[in-house]
Amino acid sequence: MTTVPEIIHIRETNSTNNYLKELLQTQNVDEGIVVWADFQSAGKGQRGNGWESETGKNILFSIVLFPGFIKAGEQFILSQIVSLAVANCLQEYTAGISIKWPNDIYWNEKKICGILLENTILEDNIGHSVAGIGININQEDFRSDAPNPVSLKQITNRDYNLEEILKTVVDNINVYYQQIKIGKTDSLIKQYKESLFRKDGYHLYNDGESNFLARIQDVNSSGILILRTNEGEERHFAFKEVKYII
Repeated sequence: MTTVPEIIHIRETNSTNNYLKELLQTQNVDEGIVVWADFQSAGKGQRGNGWESETGKNILFSIVLFPGFIKAGEQFILSQIVSLAVANCLQEYTAGISIKWPNDIYWNEKKICGILLENTILEDNIGHSVAGIGININQEDFRSDAPNPVSLKQITNRDYNLEEILKTVVDNINVYYQQIKIGKTDSLIKQYKESLFRKDGYHLYNDGESNFLARIQDVNSSGILILRTNEGEERHFAFKEVKYII
C-alpha cells in the first residue's frame, strides 16, 4: 500500500463498498485507495442492518487491500487491524472506547462505528478485501430505530474535522497492515483482545434460544468468540451465532 493513498471524495453513493467493488471490476485499482462519501443511500452493517448518517456529518468510507499473503482461514486479522485503527484513533478524543466483537466500535454502551469487511478468496488465500467503515462524528440526532447510536459530538459537545480523522484512521490501517505483512501480528492480536468491549466480568448473551451469563475467555485466530459461562461451560461462537444483551 502507498503511504499516501488516493482519496476519492464523492457526494453520494448507495454504498462506498459497492462503489469500490465496481471500480475493482472495471479498472486497475491501487492498493490502499479510499472512497469517501458525504452520504450513503443504502449503507449496510455486519448483520445487514442499515446505517443511518446525516449528509456531511459523519465519516463514511471504504478502503481496498490486496492481502494475497493471508490464508483464507486467517482473514480475521484484517478485521482486527481495521477495528484497532478506528478504536485507537477515537481514543485520542475520548475515553471509554472499545471493540465489540467482532468489529463494532463502542463508546461505553453505545455504538459509534460500524465496520463491514467483504473479502474475496483466490484458491487458499485472500484476493482483495474491501473494508467499509462508518464513524459517527458530528451528527447530533439519530432518528432511526437503531438501538444505541452515539456520535463523537454527542460525547464531547465539539465539532470535528472529518478529513483529519479519516486520514488518521487510514494511516493507522496502513501502519498495522505493514506489520502483518512482515508477520508482526502478536502485538496487534494482544491489543485487540485488550480493547474488547466487556472484556472483564460476566455479562448477558443470547444464543438465539435463551440468555446466558458468561465472560470472554478468548477470540481465536479464526475470529471465534470463546465464552465461559458462570456455570463453567466453555462455548464457541462464530459471527452472528451469539448476541450481546445491551
